[in-house]
Amino acid sequence: MTNLYPFAAFMNVESSRAYVDDLYSMDSDKCLASLICIKNSVIGSNKQKESVIEQGIVTRLIQLAQDTDMKVEIRYEALIILGSLAKGTPSQVEVLLKFGTGPILLGILEESHNRLIDPSLRLLRTLSQYGDPSFSSNYSTKQLEKLLSYMNEDSSLLRQSCVATILSTACRCMMEQNSLCSVGAPQILASVLAIPNTEIRVAVLKCLSAMCFENRTVASEVAGATSRYGSVQVLNLLTSLVSRDKPVEMQLEAAKCLTNIYRAGAIQSSDQIITFRTLPCLVRLCLPDQKEDLRSSAANILAYLTEVDSNLQQIAAISNQLVATLADLLNCKSSAARTAAFSAFASLGANNEEIRKRIIETQRLMERVVDGLADQDGDVRLAAVRCLHSLSRSVHQLRTTFQDHSVWRPLMSLLTGSASTELLSAASSALCNLLLEFSPAKEPMLQQGVIQFLVELTKKPEPVLRLNAVWALMNMTFQAEQRIKSAILTTLNTDQIFRLLADSDVQVLMKTLGLLRNLVSPRAHTDSMMALHGTQVMQAVVLVLEGAHSPEVKEQALCILGNIADGERAKDHIMANEDVLKKLMAYMTHSDSSLQTAAIFCIQNLVRRGEPGYAERQARLRDMGVHNILHQLVTTVSDSVLHTKSCYRNLCIEMLIIEEEL
Repeated sequence: MTNLYPFAAFMNVESSRAYVDDLYSMDSDKCLASLICIKNSVIGSNKQKESVIEQGIVTRLIQLAQDTDMKVEIRYEALIILGSLAKGTPSQVEVLLKFGTGPILLGILEESHNRLIDPSLRLLRTLSQYGDPSFSSNYSTKQLEKLLSYMNEDSSLLRQSCVATILSTACRCMMEQNSLCSVGAPQILASVLAIPNTEIRVAVLKCLSAMCFENRTVASEVAGATSRYGSVQVLNLLTSLVSRDKPVEMQLEAAKCLTNIYRAGAIQSSDQIITFRTLPCLVRLCLPDQKEDLRSSAANILAYLTEVDSNLQQIAAISNQLVATLADLLNCKSSAARTAAFSAFASLGANNEEIRKRIIETQRLMERVVDGLADQDGDVRLAAVRCLHSLSRSVHQLRTTFQDHSVWRPLMSLLTGSASTELLSAASSALCNLLLEFSPAKEPMLQQGVIQFLVELTKKPEPVLRLNAVWALMNMTFQAEQRIKSAILTTLNTDQIFRLLADSDVQVLMKTLGLLRNLVSPRAHTDSMMALHGTQVMQAVVLVLEGAHSPEVKEQALCILGNIADGERAKDHIMANEDVLKKLMAYMTHSDSSLQTAAIFCIQNLVRRGEPGYAERQARLRDMGVHNILHQLVTTVSDSVLHTKSCYRNLCIEMLIIEEEL
């Protein structure tokens, strides 16, 4: 008979080595007895778990668990101990992950030994929830099929629940989602979803949500899947699970699943399942009578649901005092609650001025946003900035509420401090609005060195930061004073402008051209700006016109030339460049009508009557053959395009290049 060590004597594992020695014994009874003592010691005690790990026992436990020559009881007890260690501190869990416990457990499951399945699945579930991306990224098709085999109707609820949770962590990217879909997971999970058990249903809902996230193909498969129990479609099952009579956690997960299916594009926002079931459910779960963590989750899902659809935003904003409910959520102590509330406000106010007004007029809301910008928690700061960006789309609020609260101060502090790319992106997006021509915040931000900061941001490797920076500079130059334009152009310098014009991101290129276009307009600034920076501007335009760009990009370059041609002395920069004149003539006959129109506009400004030197310019352009091109355009443009034909005709008359009636 096996002699078990006294439990009390084993409590201080640091002073005893007997259990360690027997753990390595060839005598299976001694080994088993040692395992049982270790199990009794570590369950419920992180201190004993740490001691066991420090003794270097984990390697032996893993070895015993996967040794097919060992007695099943020994392997079982080793798995139980490993399962207990997996419920310890994060550092203790990391030890198990470091030893590659996941693949070992999958190998044990392949043996299909009934005694070892449950502890293996429980341990695999615990480790998979830890959040290590590498843990579940290498499931093979065979392993996925094996896991799904434990979801059949003959399996226990424990196994089904474990597998659903494991698989929910096995679809963090599109490739993993597609792999699960390819082995029939949607149909299998749909069948299990019909089982009237809360734990199973919640686990399956989480898995379906993860599978559908931003994956239209998988979301469509899930939406069309049916349960073997009465052939009920998943969408109908999900709709029934958001009802008030269901447990609140089940309602939440079902609403999240429907939200992800909709956002993936498998169903429309106008579908009654979204507007009349999902959205009201989430609004209801945000109410103060629910637990704080559940309210936070519901607000986050609601933010994602309403983020891109203005109709959903309007419905949500008038639903069950939602704005006041979210404002109350800002009073919660947890960072998660405040983050969720700011995120929801950001989505609700994204498109509608009336909603933004209602949000801003909520008591102390702007004060809470300003406080959020300085919150110690990074997630709260980010959500507050996104909320600020959404609300800053209001012209009226920029001139009033935003000025009253000087929101630019904490925003500038964030931008000039040590901030993540995500935070910089959100903050610089808000900055674009705060620097619009009519914003009172523009001048004080200029005094605080915002131009230098934005120019530095144009040099960042992240395209979104370069785009936001150039966009903000473009906004600053619109109808700006000449001193501001000169400061921007001087700070940017020619080399950086050329880098932006050669940017691989076409949006950055377009905004840079928009910036240059604003710099040489209106007409009152054209001559002075070209006198100071004409060479650089012309080089930039030629660079774009000679590049392999789309018509939309080249049209912007031609519009810059049109603005330059509008100046009294700035025209000389074009007339002195024969290469540019030839390019204008070439674009006058381009197959793209927008390029034709932009080139004609520039020519028209060059030959406008009554301005100094107009006759000489007309004569030179006639000698180059511009009049022949115009005559050809007038005679070939279809009568159906009367406006275009009229423009060409008027220009011909302006240049006096033909005498006969056209």
